[in-house]
Amino acid sequence: MYSLLRGILVSLLAAVFLAACGTTYPPFKDDGSPAPERDYLIGPGDSLNVQVWRNPEVSTSVTVRPDGKITTPLVEDVDANGKTPTQLARDIEKRLAKYIQEPIVTVMVGGFTGPYSEQIRVIGQAARPQALPYRQNMSLLDVMIAVGGITDFADGNRASILRVHGGRQQFGVRLEDLVKGGDLAANLEMRPGDVLIVPESLF
Repeated sequence: MYSLLRGILVSLLAAVFLAACGTTYPPFKDDGSPAPERDYLIGPGDSLNVQVWRNPEVSTSVTVRPDGKITTPLVEDVDANGKTPTQLARDIEKRLAKYIQEPIVTVMVGGFTGPYSEQIRVIGQAARPQALPYRQNMSLLDVMIAVGGITDFADGNRASILRVHGGRQQFGVRLEDLVKGGDLAANLEMRPGDVLIVPESLF
């Protein structure tokens, strides 16, 4: 099921990229509203340190499995995907209450990856196309630095962002001006789940 869902997602992104190659999108219009505050959500691949107060024998470090679940001492197959560390800690406490009187659990996250729905995906003519974990106040320039900029074959000023949170929309961005021209007016704040599409130049 996991492989099937990933395959569908890759096919969808490829279709979006091919459709975008011959399309020009309206530029992004900033409404002046700040990026909403968001708690970090756990995803597959995240490293978790689960500490149970006064019970070191059931404290452990685990990695979230591809199915989004974790297993800790006395607690099997807890769904961690899409939960905040606090929410996961409360879920583990409920499970441990069968064995430990009034357990107090703390979950700390390392190796941040996040769920797929929160990641920033960069496809097309970026130097290193990839999925990036979203971070609060992440900007387009931050994304460009992470992927190493754009290739010599990119049509950077015809790039676009497909935004799925807050209503599906697609708008144009000026990567050439931002990355090679240093025009910070072309910078903007990213949102969780954004897909940055960098088309190939037609010339």
